[in-house]
Amino acid sequence: QVQLVESGGGLVQPGGSLRLSCAASGFTFSSYAMRWYRQAPGKECELVADITNTGDGTNYADSVKGRFIISRDNAKNTVYLQMNSLIPEDTASYYCNAPHLLYVKGDYYPRGFWGQGTTVTVSS
Repeated sequence: QVQLVESGGGLVQPGGSLRLSCAASGFTFSSYAMRWYRQAPGKECELVADITNTGDGTNYADSVKGRFIISRDNAKNTVYLQMNSLIPEDTASYYCNAPHLLYVKGDYYPRGFWGQGTTVTVSS
């Protein structure tokens, strides 16, 4: 069964840090690039960061550059998002995505396969 399961969200004060994890199963994780997206209430979904399948290439949204770090451990089938210097504008649901995992058990996922999300709230 193909799954992406996010964890690590929660309530944090401004300036604090959180590390999100996304545990993958049911597919060859090391063959796929991975992405983190986020969606704040009333706002469009935003691509936060992505990482190549080997982990040797990363990209970040301007809004998180210098504060967030995406990484992966292919031995553990897990991708991470280290979030530092959090600000209230980082409050959102964060989703793990395998953008090139388009077919799962005959179902087509045009934007790739998604996890269920984890919520981050930055507030004092």
